[in-house]
Amino acid sequence: MKPLPFLSALLLAASFSLSGQTLFTYADKTVSAKEYLKAFNKVYPAPVPDKAKKMREYLDLYINSKLKIHEAALRGYDSMPAFIEEFSALRNQVIENYMTDTETLNALVSEAFGRSQKDIKVQHIFIPYQLGTNFSDSPAVKLKIQQAFMELQSGKSFDEVALKFSADPSVAENKGHLGYITVFSLPYQFENIIYNLSPGKYSAPYRSNSGYHIFKNISERKAVGRLKASQILIAVPPGTDSLAKNKIAAFADSIYNRLQKGDDFGKLATLFSNDVVSSASNGVMPEFGVGTFDPVFETAAFSLKTDGAISKPFTTKHGYHIVKRMSLTLPPAAKNKKNLDIMRSFVEKDGRTKVARDKLYNKIIAQAGYKQFNVDQAMLQMYLDSVLASRPPSLGNPINKSTALFTVGESTKSVNDLLTYSISNRYNRDGSGLKPFNELNEEFRRNAVMEYYRDHLEEYNEEFKMQMKELKDGNLFFDIMMREVWSKAQTDTTGQREYYNQNINRYKWTYSADAVIFYCADDASARSFRELLVKDKSKWKEVLENFSDKISSDSARFEITKIPGAQKATSKAGTITTIVKNKDDNSSSFALIFKTYPTPAQKAFADARGDVISDFQDSIDKKWIAELKKKYPVKVNEEVVKSIAK
Repeated sequence: MKPLPFLSALLLAASFSLSGQTLFTYADKTVSAKEYLKAFNKVYPAPVPDKAKKMREYLDLYINSKLKIHEAALRGYDSMPAFIEEFSALRNQVIENYMTDTETLNALVSEAFGRSQKDIKVQHIFIPYQLGTNFSDSPAVKLKIQQAFMELQSGKSFDEVALKFSADPSVAENKGHLGYITVFSLPYQFENIIYNLSPGKYSAPYRSNSGYHIFKNISERKAVGRLKASQILIAVPPGTDSLAKNKIAAFADSIYNRLQKGDDFGKLATLFSNDVVSSASNGVMPEFGVGTFDPVFETAAFSLKTDGAISKPFTTKHGYHIVKRMSLTLPPAAKNKKNLDIMRSFVEKDGRTKVARDKLYNKIIAQAGYKQFNVDQAMLQMYLDSVLASRPPSLGNPINKSTALFTVGESTKSVNDLLTYSISNRYNRDGSGLKPFNELNEEFRRNAVMEYYRDHLEEYNEEFKMQMKELKDGNLFFDIMMREVWSKAQTDTTGQREYYNQNINRYKWTYSADAVIFYCADDASARSFRELLVKDKSKWKEVLENFSDKISSDSARFEITKIPGAQKATSKAGTITTIVKNKDDNSSSFALIFKTYPTPAQKAFADARGDVISDFQDSIDKKWIAELKKKYPVKVNEEVVKSIAK
């Protein structure tokens, strides 16, 4: 039975009230139930049995860690140069995840996933700005695209209009047909236009950096996925006459006949294929999706229905192709976290993330406060050009290096900042020369705003602020534990031996054995090595050398329970234990037993040293925690503990 609406509201209000209450205090600090619950749920994300007991156990650990972090901060560990350098490096690693608008990025990921479910067959008309040898975005270019659009609107076929107007070099052959595309096949601005068209519809003219475009959605289909294939290409050089083409065709047919009789595809690709890249890999091509290669090639390749199927020779402008399908990966159908994370990785590598960055930029402008000063842009350009060319500025120019350009937050940027930026960034990366002044100036402004946001992100993003606090606390905890507990336990040999002598009865051999344990990188190596050992155990060292890159070993006296695959009842000298697989990393291990010790015996210090160090470390830690609790008294609100446990 569902709770009544008002009861649900009361329960929800009560939970918020409880989470906001103080759970415990120490020194002059308070910790809320909300903060503790966040930490607990990170450690135990799934429901746990006996939750109240777990929460109490974890609370003790949490309090101890808080005391240690507080002590480290008071000692000034976070002001030490090494700590500052390491924490700064960590901040720079994490911060990139916050340099886009999260809400927009999530929407882009969801959009890309939806688009990945279908392919669209596309036709294209392109009219570039470049006319002859002179750059032009003249009225004539605009008029031409308008004429093309008007003819489409008058009812003329897209084929006819594309042949008449499009400057695409291949239009005479394909009439503007690009074949099928899918998400990420084309630049995002083109993809947006195409995926917003209904089948049979064409777009209005679109102005890009290179020219004007009109796209048509011819038809749609369910996405075919990505293909792994091998190919043999018999090239047809430009200008080849019909007689030579016939000979090349006959040669392609002869290769196909050899394949039909069982000849090896990879061998023939290496011998005869003119695709230099794939022939070096037995004809294997990188995995590809639609919109990657010539539409004719893709149609033939994706029409192969089964793995291992081989196409008959077919032609493209490159020559004769024979394609073998190796595997087909269908697009993920389930919109779950795993598939969305994979899609996110593609989105983050794609130009569409500029949308999220632009949204974040505008948000920063609004949040941080941005003020543009009234500076004459023409005078600014003249001053900048003069200084960068090592010429004195014009007389009477009111601009100088200290002239303020704008403020963002508490930071003011001057002409000198623009000059410094321009020295390193005024040239286009493609080697095409200087950037226009307006572009450089806007780039500097955006860079300054984003750098301010990066430097003050904790003030604008609560999630980032909390993550940085967790990282800082984690580093403080690590540093003080290393100094006060871990290093002491490892290096204080006198203390170790004293602890051993005081607790000697804790360190006894139970049922044990002299053995060598083999740690294998994979199950196949383990099985091969074990089979060789079964034939001759005495040569295990020599045999192991042949597996040196796959198998490591450790020989010593071990408790029988710590030997993989060993059983008390069956273990004896000469036993090769069964292989045990590690589910976490798919490694495997087993052992060769030399001698067993069924009778309990005292462990020498050297044999017990590993356990002694661990126990000695615990004793140091407990003593130190007791001292910290005296120094910084802890008071726990037991009523709140009981409440949140429910």
